[in-house]
Amino acid sequence: MRITCPICGERDRREFYYVGDAVALSRPDPDDGDIAWDDYVHNRDNPAGVTRDLWYHEGGCGAWLVVTRNTVTHEVLQTELASDAKEAMA
Repeated sequence: MRITCPICGERDRREFYYVGDAVALSRPDPDDGDIAWDDYVHNRDNPAGVTRDLWYHEGGCGAWLVVTRNTVTHEVLQTELASDAKEAMA
């Protein structure tokens, strides 16, 4: 899979570190108990299709990116700096 970094250009995905889904998670209250915390730490959706993921360009410029991709075909549909994605959502 190839990912286009907005700063460095197209690169092999091995230069990047996958962080997870690019959505805000709702952190449990400290007193919510073990089950709520276990769910928060370990359980995530794993959809087939288009996702928006957070990636870190570890082997390059160090940028944080939001990558929109299809998990079935591995096609990368869009990449953007995470700071730009956050501004667009505000």
